[in-house]
Amino acid sequence: MNYSRIPSSSDAEYGELASVIRHILSLIKPNEEDQRRRHQVINAFAAVISSVQSLRGATVNPFGSFVSNLYTRWGDLDISIDLPHLPHVPLVSASKKRKQDILRAIMRALRRNGGIHKLRFVPSARVPLLIFENSYHNISCDISVDNHVGRMKSKILLWISNIDERFRDMILLIKEWAKTHNINDPKSGSFNSYSLCLLVIFHFQMCTPAILPPLKDIFGENLVHALTGMDYNPELYLEGVCTGNISRFISQNRRINQNSLSELFVSFFERFSRLDSLSLDYAISTYTGRWEPLTTKAGWLEKNYAILVEDPFEQPDNAARAVSQTQLAMIFEAISETRRKLSNPAVLRNRNSLLRSMVRNNINSGVGVSTPHRVYNINGSPAIDRFTHTAAAAPTIEEHFQRTFRLGNHRPPVHQQRPGLHYEQGHQTWVPRSSSDRSF
Repeated sequence: MNYSRIPSSSDAEYGELASVIRHILSLIKPNEEDQRRRHQVINAFAAVISSVQSLRGATVNPFGSFVSNLYTRWGDLDISIDLPHLPHVPLVSASKKRKQDILRAIMRALRRNGGIHKLRFVPSARVPLLIFENSYHNISCDISVDNHVGRMKSKILLWISNIDERFRDMILLIKEWAKTHNINDPKSGSFNSYSLCLLVIFHFQMCTPAILPPLKDIFGENLVHALTGMDYNPELYLEGVCTGNISRFISQNRRINQNSLSELFVSFFERFSRLDSLSLDYAISTYTGRWEPLTTKAGWLEKNYAILVEDPFEQPDNAARAVSQTQLAMIFEAISETRRKLSNPAVLRNRNSLLRSMVRNNINSGVGVSTPHRVYNINGSPAIDRFTHTAAAAPTIEEHFQRTFRLGNHRPPVHQQRPGLHYEQGHQTWVPRSSSDRSF
């Protein structure tokens, strides 16, 4: 959704900040080549999957920030291997042990195929993971099995980003800011990128007037519950529900928030400037669009989280459960320091000071841009990128789904369709080119 603004005094106050924001976005937003490289990695991985006998009929489905179109040039790829699912049978995810066995089989196939490095298997994770980096493109991949919830989260975030064009830019800016301050690494006890996205959603919900609605007004129920027990395609059902509700929100006769991206960036740090004290008693809930007392839901107080950012799709889970008390102090210091700088007129006029606070030096200088290089398979032969595309322009995210996903004709039964919602005929499913043509 485009928005129009009436010029205000803040345009002069934040003139340099606006220029810096445009510069940073030009550095971190993916271009056509970045998108094409990810297509190539997915296609190459799909070919590996098709060579695993036990995975015949499985589908390869990207999700995460790539599908949500909220990724930067250096973003990882999240890929779900979805096992064959019979139509008219309730959707049931594979057991954790089966997922571990499947990932071990994929690990063996990747080692045989070569062209990867930094291969790591994490069987004990809440969601078992296989992690590797494509050597030709230097793109890290996180592989999981039957990650239906992750896929739907990604699509809902994509649909939400269509509500307001400032949402995607704000996500990218906050991600880069967090990396600059070393607080975007769950392995060391700080925020994961998903939690940062939820913070931006919450900020947009709390603005006056609000830019985004409470997420309960978009999908209306616990996503895990919605994806289980249905005897038809649950993803198509949720797409109808979400896109219908989003359309209604956009078409409402409501006041439009006309704040500039610079104003929203500054007010983000104002909003969370009391995070250290508020987190003692409240959870951040994008589902309701407000601060919720920790006494609201069972288990929140007992688990003694450093900070609680409710996962709106898997309530009452904490999307920021990895954050430690030590790292929370660092997070609060980073927010406070940035707030102080953005409140200082001298800093707001100083381009270098703004850049140091908002973007990593290696990114600003161009050092952080990785380029493909010659690599070798584990048998010593040169690695070949078997799925190199022609020089045609990379598709947009929307075109990516239309071109690469096979279209089926799945719709929920008429008696289970919600009145007032439009259900599209086509359902999009990624299928490896060399796997059998089956409908799930």
